[in-house]
Amino acid sequence: MVAGEFLQEQHVLPGSTPDGGVAEGNTDEDSGYKELSNGSVHITLDPKVLEQELPPPDEKEAMLPGGQNNEALETRLYCKRFAVIAVFSLYSLVNAFQWIQYSIINNIFMYYYSVSSIAIDWLSMVYMVAYVPLIFPATWLLDKQGLRMTALLGAGLNALGAWVKCASVGPGLFWVTMTAQIICSVAQVFILGLPSRIASVWFGPREVSTACATAVLGNQLGVAIGFLLPPVLVPNTADDLDLMGHNISIMFYGTAGVSTLLFLLTIFVIKDRPPLPPSKAQAVLSTGPSEDYSYKKSIINLFKNKPFILLLISYGIMTGSFYSVSTLLNQMIIHYYPGEELNTGRIGLTLVVAGMFGSILCGIWLDRTKTYKLTTLIVYVLSFIGMVVFTCTLNLENLLVIFFTAGALGFFMTGYLPIGFEFGVEITYPESEGTSSGLLNAFAQVFGIIFTLIQGKLTTNYGPLSGNIFLCAWILLGIVLTALIKSDLKRHGVNVSSINKGQAVPTELPSEKASSDVKLESSSLPHETSI
Repeated sequence: MVAGEFLQEQHVLPGSTPDGGVAEGNTDEDSGYKELSNGSVHITLDPKVLEQELPPPDEKEAMLPGGQNNEALETRLYCKRFAVIAVFSLYSLVNAFQWIQYSIINNIFMYYYSVSSIAIDWLSMVYMVAYVPLIFPATWLLDKQGLRMTALLGAGLNALGAWVKCASVGPGLFWVTMTAQIICSVAQVFILGLPSRIASVWFGPREVSTACATAVLGNQLGVAIGFLLPPVLVPNTADDLDLMGHNISIMFYGTAGVSTLLFLLTIFVIKDRPPLPPSKAQAVLSTGPSEDYSYKKSIINLFKNKPFILLLISYGIMTGSFYSVSTLLNQMIIHYYPGEELNTGRIGLTLVVAGMFGSILCGIWLDRTKTYKLTTLIVYVLSFIGMVVFTCTLNLENLLVIFFTAGALGFFMTGYLPIGFEFGVEITYPESEGTSSGLLNAFAQVFGIIFTLIQGKLTTNYGPLSGNIFLCAWILLGIVLTALIKSDLKRHGVNVSSINKGQAVPTELPSEKASSDVKLESSSLPHETSI
């Protein structure tokens, strides 16, 4: 039995009929029953039956609401969770900033280092390339060593890469800046998979989706700042190469100082988990991997999960499209609006900031409704419409229109990221959140590499229109795949069985089989639920 399943054993209580009903007039034995109330759920247990027939308490029973192992089900929320998510979001922000800081001023770095456009594109794509082979050891480390060790590696490598960049200021030192970017890309592997893990182990069931969206928000904000600051800090001074180098060094040293401070904060703030779990779903899981835990088996289980496979592909398409658009935004805008590097950065900022609002709103919506598939599908469709509109208005020679269409595209496309994370955790529970999120990110990186290379080639040879049409076709395929995903909210099913207090259960709640051993009577459940 895995965590999340319900025990189904036949127990006939004294004075009851074989079908579980209680015979009338048997009032003498009524005092021998314990009556437990869990909100609107009323449980009647016979202590003799529990003592004689049920096995000793173990992890399986820890998940049973109102069972005898109440200590294992004790939950609590700690104020420190806000500090944990804040520190993580900030160093994730710096890592995302370092990813996009080259691409948004592509033409300036091409001139400074005397390299081709594709060489600068690889400074962005190296993030995607490094992620794919390293995600498996990274998620293994997260499962075996915990959140703290993974966070320290991410923040530490991020700071190290930033300092190496400070040594790359010089026209002939492109290989040094590439080395530094590789270090930062390795750091990213230990960062991108953490939002869902932090949300699950630190935040309660009514705030977990919002927490995940907030953690993702840091990365999105880093991309936004990466669009905004580099064009301001490093203007195009083609007539003065020394001044250009000085401006680049200011950007690099500033990044290194901030990332070092955040590494120190990570040491003191981020812990593996709070003393008590924040939710029933976390309470039923052991505090660490059990002795018979198999990372290989966990991966196999995920790849046998058909809804998760569909989500992997559809998430990869959407997120890979976002990576491609972000990387090639400078080339698309400059193609139609030469000399508008500063406005290109502002358009990128608009795209990501709008997406940040989309992320938070979607997170709040999911916490309130738990309609994961419906929300995912709607956001996917609106992202497709946004991409089509952005593509059709790119050549109108009106930057204000581009600001508006880019903002609409970003609101839905970037807002999709935390939805995919949380949907993946729901349909794969009780598998590790880090593993499912890591695989989602791995597919996103693979699609990001493929899309960036193909769209970049199409943009160079035929113009931005052809490259964007290519992405639109893939996003349309992603809509079809998303519609085929079967929604089975396993984590929410465990939580709602313990904390539901008279509220309506969402339609995406997984079905539960009935048994006659202990009956739960609740007006809030659409059908009889048994333990």
